[in-house]
Amino acid sequence: MEKKMPTIKEIAKRLNISISTVSRALHDHHSIGLRTKTAVKKLAAELNYEPNQTAIFFKQRKTFTLGVILPNLREEFFSAAINAIDNVALNNNYIVLTGQSHDDLNREKSLVESMKKHRVDGILASISKNTTSFDHFEQLKNFDIPVVFFDRVPDMPDVHSVSCNLYHSSVEAVDFLVKQGHKRIGYIQGPPTLSIRNERLNGYHDALAKHNIKPDNALIVSTDLSTEGNTNALDKLLALKKRPTAVLLFNDYVALDVIHHARQRKLTVNKDICFVSYANIPFMHYLDFPPIASVEQFPMEQAARAAELLFKLLDPGAREALPPYENIVLKSELIIH
Repeated sequence: MEKKMPTIKEIAKRLNISISTVSRALHDHHSIGLRTKTAVKKLAAELNYEPNQTAIFFKQRKTFTLGVILPNLREEFFSAAINAIDNVALNNNYIVLTGQSHDDLNREKSLVESMKKHRVDGILASISKNTTSFDHFEQLKNFDIPVVFFDRVPDMPDVHSVSCNLYHSSVEAVDFLVKQGHKRIGYIQGPPTLSIRNERLNGYHDALAKHNIKPDNALIVSTDLSTEGNTNALDKLLALKKRPTAVLLFNDYVALDVIHHARQRKLTVNKDICFVSYANIPFMHYLDFPPIASVEQFPMEQAARAAELLFKLLDPGAREALPPYENIVLKSELIIH
């Protein structure tokens, strides 16, 4: 027969004390004397007693678990982010339940539903490139599960979020290229569903205007962030009668595909055509032909600030001091390679 797990009730019966006294002794409550505490803990150890976490969670109405939904952990940006979240969670005695949407809306919805059923206390999320509706996140309000978005955030006013100021860095990137002598500057942007691309595009347009460079819509092409989409985007730019001499790229992963494709087309990178990307992933520095500059988006700081904000939302006292919706914007930085 399967051996039953020892309970507080059994310890109380053996020591002829109340169940509440056993509970307080195990939690070192100040009202319990040293002799009783010692006896209770000694017997608990002999019986291999372990607390019933489910009962504790039920009583405290917490599971001490955070849900984290990311597009893809293969991307170093999100790997760095989850490390930062883990550190903040550990410092708050929480564990992290992580799920990857793989940029699929239905999978993202399924993850939200699963985390709701697991009764996570709160969720950190970076939305998929195909997320256009946020009802699955909105419904969490009915279950008192706060959500903080970071990096890829919804274009909505009533959400908590942490992001980088990509408008500022886009202006810096164009300024840098113009100083390098470039006037025909292309831009490979991300999918239209990602609001963060609009910041980059607005910065790109305003920077061109600042330098009295007439915009050319033919120089702006989109990618779905797949390898095929990235290479096709570059082909469109190279097919122009007046090719760009420099191109802004949506992120470093787009840069990897685009640089490889440019070399296959017998172009000398950083001579025939130059690239500036976003993310500044560390391994880009080890490439033979990296982008000449990249925008640092501080994934660990973004994620850590998002986790810290979530813990404030989980603390009734701290939550009262927050505005209805907190939107933290970090300053990005253009790194010259």
